[in-house]
Amino acid sequence: MKIFLQNKKNYLFLLTIFIGIMIWNSPIPSGITAQSWHLFAIFITTILGIIVKPLPMGAMALLGLTVTIITKTLTFTQAFSGFSNSVVWLVVFAFFIAKGFVITGLGKRIAFFFVGALGKSTLGLAYGIVATDLILSPTIPSLTARIGGIIYPIVKGLAEAFDSHPNSPSSKRIGAYLIQVAAQGAAVTAALFLTSMAANPLIAEIAANEGVKITWGSWALASIVPGIVSLTLIPLILYKIYPPQIKRPEKAREFSKKQLKDLGKMSPKEWIMAATFALLITLWIAGPTVGLKAAAVTLLGLAILLLTNVLKWEDILSEKEAWGTLIWFSTLITLASFLNELGLTKWFSEWVVQYVSGYSWSLGLLGLSLIYFYSHYFFASGVAHVGAMYAPFLIVSIALGTPPLLAALFFGFLSSLFSSLTQYSSGPAPILYGSGYVPIGTWWKLGFILSAVNFTIWVLVGGLWWKFLGIW
Repeated sequence: MKIFLQNKKNYLFLLTIFIGIMIWNSPIPSGITAQSWHLFAIFITTILGIIVKPLPMGAMALLGLTVTIITKTLTFTQAFSGFSNSVVWLVVFAFFIAKGFVITGLGKRIAFFFVGALGKSTLGLAYGIVATDLILSPTIPSLTARIGGIIYPIVKGLAEAFDSHPNSPSSKRIGAYLIQVAAQGAAVTAALFLTSMAANPLIAEIAANEGVKITWGSWALASIVPGIVSLTLIPLILYKIYPPQIKRPEKAREFSKKQLKDLGKMSPKEWIMAATFALLITLWIAGPTVGLKAAAVTLLGLAILLLTNVLKWEDILSEKEAWGTLIWFSTLITLASFLNELGLTKWFSEWVVQYVSGYSWSLGLLGLSLIYFYSHYFFASGVAHVGAMYAPFLIVSIALGTPPLLAALFFGFLSSLFSSLTQYSSGPAPILYGSGYVPIGTWWKLGFILSAVNFTIWVLVGGLWWKFLGIW
């Protein structure tokens, strides 16, 4: 017990459990069942546990699942129903495929190609980093893997090639600027595709519970115009408000050429990986037409990589993040689905709507979206934020009269865009901040400015584009 209490996080864990017990034993509001209220208590406790992280996310989710069974809130079959959900496996399979980019070296090759092609200026170099992230994002749902595993090492190498070092005045030569470009760009690329951030398929599944169907193609079509505008403006705005000292990085192209030379010619496995990537994009877009779900398409891609020996079974078994995602993702889908099925989310929306019913749906959506967006200052995980707030905010927006698909997509896009706010707001943020190039005060200042830029772009440009598409 003494060892347990020495860890400060364990005090938060005990507080979390206490909150859950208090909710469980509190008077049940009229209009809902004891079963739905007890499930709500377990859900809140699980989400708080994911936020304070006394244990890894998967372990906390598994504990929540255990409690639902032991207390007979859900049957064993009900509790594990989320594990058969196709959306869960879409993400898990995508994690496995992402490993192919790393193992074959294709991810690095793409990055160095764009650095060499666009690296005549520092601004061009920034666009090269963003372009690399954009190309890789559809098949790498882990921001940590994509930014931390592929983009960050290249940014770090470029900075050091120009004698730009962390925790020193030289950081402003080029390193600090490129680090911020990588961080801010990742927030946008995460919003562009259903498979570019782990929480996006969870969003689609929650929306489906409310009768809103989101496909890979419909998500990409709705996001592409405001997303490209954001990706075009962010490096330029950063260049103006946080300028690098080096404007013409002559060494960048030499650096990329040397790295490409070291990589050599594309190997057969890289060609297979590239062809599989192209096939996946094609079938994800054409899926609804040919009758293939996104999860089935992704499984096909994984099968190709296994059959061609691009990936080995040992690679699949060693992908810890994918297996962890299977646990927490399935659990959150289970809890969210049964909260909806048992009527608690409907009760909540009706309770909230009576206080905001005097507002038009457009004004209500704007106010709710601002609250949803900037409340991310209190979260260190996009998944935790989505799990706690997406469903109720979506339901209330729809109840106000917001077109359902518009509300589902807009809150979905914001669920990635808010990851640019702080040095702890997404998986790769601590890695990039920990590099030592950008002070914390500067990070928060830039995060707030660019969050406002992104929010404005997605409201105005996105709103016009969605109007053109007939979403509202």
